[in-house]
Amino acid sequence: MKPVLLVIAHGSRDPRHAATVHALVRRVRSLRPDVRVETGFLDFNIPSVQGVLESLAAEGVRDVVALPLLLTRAFHAKADIPAVLRDAPPQLRIRQAEVLGPSPLLLSALERRLYQAGLTPADKSSTGVVLASAGSTDPEAIAVIADIAREWRHTGWCAVRPAFASAALPRTEDAVRELRALGCAKVAVAPYVLAPGFLPDRIARGAADADILAEVLGPAPEVARVLLRRYDSASARVLLRASA
Repeated sequence: MKPVLLVIAHGSRDPRHAATVHALVRRVRSLRPDVRVETGFLDFNIPSVQGVLESLAAEGVRDVVALPLLLTRAFHAKADIPAVLRDAPPQLRIRQAEVLGPSPLLLSALERRLYQAGLTPADKSSTGVVLASAGSTDPEAIAVIADIAREWRHTGWCAVRPAFASAALPRTEDAVRELRALGCAKVAVAPYVLAPGFLPDRIARGAADADILAEVLGPAPEVARVLLRRYDSASARVLLRASA
């Protein structure tokens, strides 16, 4: 049998967060009906990751792929999630999948969201884009966002600048002003976040002077495809922890 896919989301007091996570999981299930997909949250929402793992063990499940629903490999992927998995029932064999980003599919999803918000392909060369992420204190995560912005710029945009809603600079509004100063005819903000919530709302406020604000990535088909690619790669790897 294929390993159970456990999607691990951060959780939020904002009900839009959990609703978006569940919508993404439904899309994943529709793409791969042969894979059992469960959802667990680190905080604020239920079911908890630990609760899902205990339920799976009680059912007799043996193999699990734990997939962090994260776009960068920062603290949650490096510390929080491994700690929760170490406390899982010992009969479970668990592989932790890689985070979703970076991926060319995610860039495709970002671009599609911008077109859905009102841009056209003809606007691309004259439009500056703010790649607005949640932010992190982890230097690796910040560097990844900067690398994605540089890569995306080479696909034909006037300019692309990274921005962060917390923990790092510049803020979205500062990046918008910079692109205006560069002479871009239009400025668009592309939230590099998976679900609505406190920090995405901050990104939206920072986009007040932009011409275009795209929606969050949410249950985009590209996100679901990346998620399944990470699952398949993790399924093929050596087990993180052998059976007790």
